[in-house]
Amino acid sequence: MGTSEKIPKLRLNSGHGMPLVGMGTAEFPPVPEKMKSAYLDAIAVGYRHFDTASLYKSEEPLGEAIQEAIKLGLIGSRHELFVTSKLWCNENHPEMVLPSIKNSLRNLKTEYLDLFLIHMPMSVKPGPHSFPIKRDDVVPLNLKGVWEAMEDCQNQGLTKAIGVSNFTTKKLEQLLALAKIPPAVNQVKMNPTWQQQKLKEYCARKGIGITAYSPLGGQSNLSPNPVFTSEVLKKIADAKGKTVAQISLRWLLEQGVIIVVKSFNKERLQQNLDIFDWELTDEERQKISTIPQKKAGTVEFLLSKEGSLNSVDISDIEITE
Repeated sequence: MGTSEKIPKLRLNSGHGMPLVGMGTAEFPPVPEKMKSAYLDAIAVGYRHFDTASLYKSEEPLGEAIQEAIKLGLIGSRHELFVTSKLWCNENHPEMVLPSIKNSLRNLKTEYLDLFLIHMPMSVKPGPHSFPIKRDDVVPLNLKGVWEAMEDCQNQGLTKAIGVSNFTTKKLEQLLALAKIPPAVNQVKMNPTWQQQKLKEYCARKGIGITAYSPLGGQSNLSPNPVFTSEVLKKIADAKGKTVAQISLRWLLEQGVIIVVKSFNKERLQQNLDIFDWELTDEERQKISTIPQKKAGTVEFLLSKEGSLNSVDISDIEITE
């Protein structure tokens, strides 16, 4: 493995093909030169799908890496790549969607995105990006108005497809009831220790693709990392001569979901692509299905400790089932 031609694509409901494995670009705190170098390494080993967001401050270094990759002959043009970016909560207002995507395009030095996502099912007062989100700043989300603006971005050719991130089945129901263009993707946390079966089945019924972030457990309030400390995954990895990361990624692939995995280590970048020419056995899949589930990443993880939610109910902004 290692050549991009071998990364299969999932056909989205928009008609576009999305590579099944992509590179997550977030790095906190962001170090632009380190980030740009890692993105170039990823292109060199075969990645053609990159997941960024205005919140991550990774759009500019990714744009620079793409320009350099073209100069170096690693890719022929930007059209060989699939680039996703996201609308952060402070711009989750109907009149701010178009300016936000245009700013992302400027940062990325590109004329279009392949996929533009609403990052969270919540809106905060306009202002600088902030994390954690101040409770007092959370305001009601005008989902209809924001989605119409997202649809406008697609109709104008600024993005090939639109979607959401961290939406529950309840929130997807609300969106589908008012959408002219259905979301192509819902990007959510998913891995063998948080399998999201209910959401996965719902999205499959509705023709919505799932992208899994934190496929290796990710950064969360769970310590130690539940994926890397799973005895079930360790035993399967040892038996197959694979890494625990590869077992987790292969399991996700076999669930029919797209994977966004982050590593800034060139060797691990390559290992994370070496998941296409082997498969899990029925017995191994069954064992993974019995792994105890550790719910992680509720909306409380995103909100500041102080202050209070004055104008929304917490159930309206929840990001996990």
